[in-house]
Amino acid sequence: MQKHFRYSNRMLSVLDEHGIASARVLRRAHLSQELLHEPRFLLTTEEMFALFRAIGEVSGDPAAGLSLGTVTRTQSFNPTGIVALSCETFGAAMAQVGRYKRLTCPEELVQRKANGEWTLRFRFLLTDEPEPPVMMQVAFAYLLSIARHGTEIRTLSPLRLELIDRDAPIKQIRRHFGCPVLAGAKHNAMVFQESDSELPFVTRNAELLEMLAPQLDRELPQESTAESFVDRVRLAIQEKLTGRRPAIEDIADVLRVSPRTLQRRLQDDGYNFQRVLEEARRYLAHHYLAHSYLDLNEAAYLLGYNDTGSFVRAFRAWEGVPPARWREEQRTRAVS
Repeated sequence: MQKHFRYSNRMLSVLDEHGIASARVLRRAHLSQELLHEPRFLLTTEEMFALFRAIGEVSGDPAAGLSLGTVTRTQSFNPTGIVALSCETFGAAMAQVGRYKRLTCPEELVQRKANGEWTLRFRFLLTDEPEPPVMMQVAFAYLLSIARHGTEIRTLSPLRLELIDRDAPIKQIRRHFGCPVLAGAKHNAMVFQESDSELPFVTRNAELLEMLAPQLDRELPQESTAESFVDRVRLAIQEKLTGRRPAIEDIADVLRVSPRTLQRRLQDDGYNFQRVLEEARRYLAHHYLAHSYLDLNEAAYLLGYNDTGSFVRAFRAWEGVPPARWREEQRTRAVS
């Protein structure tokens, strides 16, 4: 299990954009001012809780997390959100968010369906301390942003919001989420109708490659001037590598052939599905490491690996060196 939470400097910039002085927040949280100049940094659970408590205190706004967690433009979502938006349904999107949490940090997104209700709540694995109110506002507002953006239903709302905070700004929260708010609850939870999990996403995979691999089409190795069947399979796999490993049935469906025909045509060219899958992963791994600030956990997640160790072992088999060393070598060459 990962023991830290990963943040980018963009998170501190967003505070400043909302009129919340990030330098004051760091001082209040007893965190180093050097974080202002770090592109990426790690926080323990204790440090992250302190950071969000400080955001609430410095802002002076008990509902500050609502605007901080709301995203209105696709390009403003982080990689997890982009992958979620590429999913088929709201439920599938939340499953991807949950998988990302398990892979990259000591946190889980717990889902429960019962009596026609679908409950989403966060569980922090290394503390029994209650979550800072502002942090939960950010988290739930972000999930709702994914849901509304993905479905294009701007009025989509939960059945209710349950909050531990007895002093929660209920009026502002109720207005933002469009649902009743229960303060003083046992857990922080957002509850939807169970049927909402099946709501289709109009954004499914539409903008993923534009956001995470903009040079994919023109960089895809071509074995001839005409696109071969292997190329088509490889590109289809790359488009489907959105936080999960696509099955041969998924790719066959995209190419409108049967799985058996797909496998036979690959064999005619001296390939099999597993080989093309690994080539697609290798290509995207190079792209993510060379052209983005994604860390290894995020890259492993996007490439459909179950854990970072599996990705590192695969990359070492491809290149003979671990991905972190390969990335450093590429950057050194670019500078020299």
